[in-house]
Amino acid sequence: MIFFELFYVFFLIGLFTFGGGYGMIPLIQEQVVARGWIEYANLTDFVAISESTPGPFAINIATFVGSQMGGVFGAMCATLGVVLPSFIIILIIAVVISRFMKNRFVRGALSGVRPIVLGLISGTAIVFLLKLVIYSTSPYNYSLVSTYRPSLTIFVMLFTFYLAYRKIKKKSPHPIIILGISALLGIIAFYLI
Repeated sequence: MIFFELFYVFFLIGLFTFGGGYGMIPLIQEQVVARGWIEYANLTDFVAISESTPGPFAINIATFVGSQMGGVFGAMCATLGVVLPSFIIILIIAVVISRFMKNRFVRGALSGVRPIVLGLISGTAIVFLLKLVIYSTSPYNYSLVSTYRPSLTIFVMLFTFYLAYRKIKKKSPHPIIILGISALLGIIAFYLI
């Protein structure tokens, strides 16, 4: 019975929460603390743990409360309950959007949005690169900071690897390979040299 109740309560919390995980704290307080599953003082501990562990806040707190009440299976029920409403809503949106994609106005609007998204992503990448490599702490200080030269070296090495891989294999390398190589180069550049 507790497993169904965990699923049901967290399904309702996931369904009626807007604005991210922090928006669900009042609902968790109302549903979980009121049912006596955890004390109010423990809720603040659960919030702190959920915020400090990797992953989405809502899933983490559902998992913690579920494991407190029903062990591993309770954690699975609570987590599934909080995730399922979003999954269903996104699935419905995907079905509706796929039908609208045949509309010429929707296709035209998306064609107009693509360059904007590309520009926003490119602009963000350029700003991060400039802050990492050129500026020290202020964008008004234009001196190249020597402590960030390993970052520039890693960037040039990864970009060269990417271009060579693309030329030889005729496809882009998998992002996980790039992340792994960059982590290894970072360790070498910052800790072993």
